[in-house]
Amino acid sequence: MKRRNFVRNAVLGSGAVTLGIPSLYAKKRQLQHTYRLKYAPHLGMFKHHAGEDPIDQLGFMADQGFRAFEDNNMRNREIGLQERMAKTMQERGIEMGVFVAHEIYWDKPNLASGDAEKRTEFLNYIKASVAVAKRVNAKWMTVVPGHLDLRQAMGYQTAHVVESLKQASAILEPHGLVMVLEPLNFLNHPGLFLTGSAQAYEICKAVDSPSCKILFDIYHQQIQEGNLIANIDACWGEIAYIQIGDNPGRKEPTTGEINYTNVFKHIHSKGFNGILGMEHGNSRPDKEGEKAVIEAYKKVDAF
Repeated sequence: MKRRNFVRNAVLGSGAVTLGIPSLYAKKRQLQHTYRLKYAPHLGMFKHHAGEDPIDQLGFMADQGFRAFEDNNMRNREIGLQERMAKTMQERGIEMGVFVAHEIYWDKPNLASGDAEKRTEFLNYIKASVAVAKRVNAKWMTVVPGHLDLRQAMGYQTAHVVESLKQASAILEPHGLVMVLEPLNFLNHPGLFLTGSAQAYEICKAVDSPSCKILFDIYHQQIQEGNLIANIDACWGEIAYIQIGDNPGRKEPTTGEINYTNVFKHIHSKGFNGILGMEHGNSRPDKEGEKAVIEAYKKVDAF
């Protein structure tokens, strides 16, 4: 499943918010499981158990023991819903993970081009995302530099991207917020500028800001470069956020080739206290598929 489809499905998964009707899950306090790491589901992942209401979905996640939540589409949700979701997360002990900070250029260059108008557009999105982050108590926001500019050498493109990210960091630093750069794989997202962990590491070192770090998506990097644990170690100092998906299929752990028990054990051994976003689909439909996701995380977290 492509990231653009995750954004679309997140909108569909949110459903309509029913006002004035007591939530089925938001006030419950039973805890079904305690996880070692902070895995973050997204809206729609448990809708067959919790219903379409985002507040009920958050409550169900909390009841299952999940201590974090991510929402690619949070920036586009109406302010009242953002506020209700933030209130529920605060009440239920859920930490807000990433949301996508800007419109992503999937098929034409923006940041890599060095175009002044596109840079201004990007920086305006970053400014607007500061307000969203504060409203929902988020620290991290996802940034994808967009498509390659095939008419420019890679060195020039990199310099353009670095300059844009430096200016964005200057906006974020006073607020203690962090944009996390996500390398994406060549198979799902051909032609994008940022693809590998070493490239992301190089860019973060060049930007040299606490507000510019790496989002290491295990699914993307398994396809793009493999050698997961070694590459995590190599760029560990710049990793601020992690996302999950097994390969092939981009479904929950245990459905593909990645040994998630070992990967999570290694991440835990490094003292990681951040969020691991569950940016994947369910391998099976309906309630049984949702139960399978929960059981898969219990299994791979038992190291």
